[in-house]
Amino acid sequence: MNKNNMSAYLVPKSAVIFEEEIKKSRFITYLQRTTGSAEAKAFLEEIKREHRAARHHCWAAVMGNPVDSLQFAFSDDGEPSGTAGKPMLSVLQGSNIGEISAIVVRYYGGILLGTGGLVRAYSNGVQQALKLLETEIRVERSLFGLDCHYSQLSLVLLLCDKYEVEILAQNFQSQVFLTLGISKQTVESFVRELRDKSMGKLVIKPIE
Repeated sequence: MNKNNMSAYLVPKSAVIFEEEIKKSRFITYLQRTTGSAEAKAFLEEIKREHRAARHHCWAAVMGNPVDSLQFAFSDDGEPSGTAGKPMLSVLQGSNIGEISAIVVRYYGGILLGTGGLVRAYSNGVQQALKLLETEIRVERSLFGLDCHYSQLSLVLLLCDKYEVEILAQNFQSQVFLTLGISKQTVESFVRELRDKSMGKLVIKPIE
């Protein structure tokens, strides 16, 4: 797989919590799947409400495809610049997992850790949490629309099953209109066989 054009990547299957104490400071790491900035922010607000008394709520997120740097975000939330959010993000990037948020809640224990100690504490929390994380493969799909007669539907369903095409919506009127999610790897083969088997009558159209 070309890492610069990953159309399939790992995503979290379930949420994870990892907790440790370092020099009397309590660090609680949360990992959860979040798709897009709205979900990432909602997850952060939820953890902040749960831990109102904590000194810091540092976070990092890969909000989409793990090779898309425009999907990255992080915050030190009051810790010295570069000691929390960025190290956490670096660990997430190294995992090649997408659609993931990491939040580390710190209850300050009264002993300063120094910049090196903070970097180790925040990055290690994410590293340990990742070891507990179950993942699954997410395939990026493009949206297409297809009009077909009822008599052609069985053929379409057969090819959708063969090429692992997701049928996202179905609208039954005088004809059937399907909204399809097709991966980049299979779209050409699917289109070619769909055209050949239908004698050129079935053509999908991109949905913007």
